[in-house]
Amino acid sequence: MKGILRLLWFTLFARPLIFLIMGVNVRNRQGLGTTSPSIVVANHNSHLDALVLMSMFPLSSLRKVRPVAAQDYFLRNRWLAWFALNVIGIIPFMRLAEGRRDDPLAACSAALTGGETLIFFPEGSRGEPERMGEFRTGIAHLARRHPNTPVIPVFLQGIGKSLPRGEWVLVPVICDVVVGAALHWDGCRKSFMKRLADSFERLASTVSRHGVD
Repeated sequence: MKGILRLLWFTLFARPLIFLIMGVNVRNRQGLGTTSPSIVVANHNSHLDALVLMSMFPLSSLRKVRPVAAQDYFLRNRWLAWFALNVIGIIPFMRLAEGRRDDPLAACSAALTGGETLIFFPEGSRGEPERMGEFRTGIAHLARRHPNTPVIPVFLQGIGKSLPRGEWVLVPVICDVVVGAALHWDGCRKSFMKRLADSFERLASTVSRHGVD
């Protein structure tokens, strides 16, 4: 049932919104690959980010694509929780982890072990429109547990202006999505995080060179 709901949502609403109304431009979509598991890592400025990323996958693959999302936001009431869990298929993540003793990445790790693809926002929350914040190290810990799983950087440009944080009215803005080359765990957290940051800098520079503000 969940798979049918997700398929209907993306077929009838999300994909037409993103590709027909917003006109999102995608570069190197083939870089996402066609097999799971993988970890898609993206910068985060808007609630549309996850929908855009999920819409880039074939409809036949959507049941295995799971965005990691803030539990305190998306499970704050039963209606939003039902939609987030049953239609979008989020993996809830507790951001306020101070003093907790359980494993905050357990559900993510289990999903990867089960052959699913994660959408992961290492900034932790939506930032200011078109400003990329510092990446947290949770992605490195997850990559360390799954060293053979590709980590695919995806740079998003313009989506934060189309529907910025705190706004609910969509503004037509040219949006670009650039898929980078996959990374793998290299045995060192500091080195991995630097390679990931460098990859996003390169992707951002390609957007600038093509004249996208």
